[in-house]
Amino acid sequence: MADELFVAVCGLLTLLVFRWAFRHLPREKWQFMAVVPICKNADNHWQGINLTYYGFFNATAYTLAGALVVVLTTAIAIPVGYTLLVLVIILGICMPSSRLIARVVEKKPHTFSIGGAFFIGVLITPPVVILTRPLAEQTFQTAVNPMAFLSAAAIAYCWGEGIGRLACISFGCCYGKPLTAVHPLLRALFRRWHFTFLGGTRKIAYAHRLEGVQVVPVQGITAVLYSLTALVSIYAFLNDAFRTALLLSLIVSQLWRFASEFMRADYRGNGRISAYQVMSLLAVLAAIGLACLPAPPPSADTSSILKGLSALWHPAILLFLQVLWIAAFIYTGRSDVTTATIHFSVRRHQT
Repeated sequence: MADELFVAVCGLLTLLVFRWAFRHLPREKWQFMAVVPICKNADNHWQGINLTYYGFFNATAYTLAGALVVVLTTAIAIPVGYTLLVLVIILGICMPSSRLIARVVEKKPHTFSIGGAFFIGVLITPPVVILTRPLAEQTFQTAVNPMAFLSAAAIAYCWGEGIGRLACISFGCCYGKPLTAVHPLLRALFRRWHFTFLGGTRKIAYAHRLEGVQVVPVQGITAVLYSLTALVSIYAFLNDAFRTALLLSLIVSQLWRFASEFMRADYRGNGRISAYQVMSLLAVLAAIGLACLPAPPPSADTSSILKGLSALWHPAILLFLQVLWIAAFIYTGRSDVTTATIHFSVRRHQT
């Protein structure tokens, strides 16, 4: 009963957040959350750095994904210390890769690619888990099931990217094609459910001049599909169906990534098939290959979501999640493509 309740609560909270986000985030005021003045100009105005909701939602997605990995791995008796070690290694490589891959594929040094970071994660996570297994056995006297850990990581990615798509709605990136440019069947389907972005500083406005235009809600579809897939995969994981959870999380998410790009209007590189679509298909093949690997004998211990949730109160976990949120926000929340001019004055009637 605890497993079903956990999945249901996660689903309900996600639904409530999405219901609010899809309605409000396309509005102009939901791009910037703060401005930090950095230097004073000759005309007595200050130059500022914009801190964005894009960074806020990205940082929240990273943190929720990290927390979910901890919960799921602890639920099947994988030591918390080992999980933290692997997460630090993977995130330390994947977070910088999000900008590096975008620079290589899109030739843009000031943008991020979650798809590129994910592909790097698919490549490095299996060897990291396998190479660190002896350390877990020596330090924690516990045998780690690689399939279970990889499954937990795949689920966390799926849910984290679902939540992270709210960042794309806030910034107006990863946007869909105008309804006038898609097939009539899609146009009829999205006549009621679409996004209309407002604000000249959003990417959809300055890159394609689509401010105020009804577009296919690709970000919203991705958020819902990935989150639903993650919730089903969580339930499979808690019932020890690790291969099923791994395949479901990766195949559904990557096939949709491949298909969804045909409905997107933002620049994804040259060619009809983008580099990100090739990465997504390779990730599907990698998932199938990983699922075919022999797994260790099943453990006598049964999964316990309550045990997993209790790990979140560990001081090291709380500190790790806080540092992760701050690092992700600083890395993704400081806008390089927008600027601000600030003027300070005194309210004389209130002095």
